[in-house]
Amino acid sequence: MAEDNVIYVGDKEPMSYVLATITQLSEGSDEVTLKARGRAINTAVDAAEITRNRFLTEADIQDITTKTEEIEDEEGGTTNVSAISITLGMSE
Repeated sequence: MAEDNVIYVGDKEPMSYVLATITQLSEGSDEVTLKARGRAINTAVDAAEITRNRFLTEADIQDITTKTEEIEDEEGGTTNVSAISITLGMSE
């Protein structure tokens, strides 16, 4: 999958990511991946479900991947952070 089809979810409202997802899919992308870490996971799930249930009912969740990433904190130690990737695509 091209990096152009990845939407990184952060602090914005879910509708911002819904609009980005709809735009990517309507411009001809076969699939779009929403990626989030930590507290943004809730927003990514909300955006995927709003897209699927309200706007693009023909869109399907093709893949969901979860993992734990280690990041360095301010003291030089490491902290574990949960991450998710949700891949949406249009059903045929």
